Amino acid sequence: MNFRQVEVLLAVADTGSTAAASRALNTSQPSVSLAITRCEEVFGQKLFLRIPGRGMELTPFGRHKVAQLRELEKQARWVLSGGDGTPEFLNLGVFSTLGPRYAPRLVRRFLDDRPDAEVRILEGDLQTLFDWLSEGRIDMALLYDFGIPSDFVITPLMAAVPYALLPQEHHLAHQPSVNAEDLAQEPVILMNLPHSRSYFLSLLQNAKGSVQVAHETRSIEMLRSMVANGFGVGLLATDLPDAPCYDGSPLIRVPLSGNPPLHQIALAHRGAALKRPILQAFSAFAEAFFNQHH
Repeated sequence: MNFRQVEVLLAVADTGSTAAASRALNTSQPSVSLAITRCEEVFGQKLFLRIPGRGMELTPFGRHKVAQLRELEKQARWVLSGGDGTPEFLNLGVFSTLGPRYAPRLVRRFLDDRPDAEVRILEGDLQTLFDWLSEGRIDMALLYDFGIPSDFVITPLMAAVPYALLPQEHHLAHQPSVNAEDLAQEPVILMNLPHSRSYFLSLLQNAKGSVQVAHETRSIEMLRSMVANGFGVGLLATDLPDAPCYDGSPLIRVPLSGNPPLHQIALAHRGAALKRPILQAFSAFAEAFFNQHH
């Protein structure tokens, strides 16, 4: 078994099919299939299930081996990188609602500070990031600390303060703060992402009566635009600048009263990951970066 076969195996795991992997690697589909067969012969077990219409899915054994092979690939890059052997690559997962607000600037400044480094940004919801961390597809994740599994190590970066979004003409829009009781009387627009939805609903849980969820979306900008156009009130925790939504409609951000529960923006990683110097450097850089945003 050689490194090219490892590369092919990981490409199939990432893309979900031999056809997509062959395009990504600029090689033939039969050669991809042959490499997978060879890997399975070496390990003596199936790595993938071939499911018609759904491509290639990893078996439980395959998921375990792929996680190990990702670590092997990183170690190989480290050894082959030359110089002092310092690994200069990082796969960073970012939570989709945090990504546009912080990740590009954070990574750009880090790369300006370390021009020999390489950072790849992968975007996903919280559950996807947890899965990618477990599989070794990413080294670290920038996320909110909602429901993070206990086997990950967390580096807190900054508190995320939830707030209400209201149409400009709304009767609550110009108050110094708004309480959950008042918000719960309005149609509510929610972020429908794993863990996020339950968190925002929990902010309204002490209100009398049931909460009327008018709309749900996976996009912050869709939520902002729907609020601005009168479809309901919104709840967010991502600290966005006060600005009109995409169609130019204004909206008002109002703090929540009553000390709502806060979560942290954080880096999550597997504990062993911080043995790599670039991850230590990025973690320290991220802490300093977010301290400037306090």
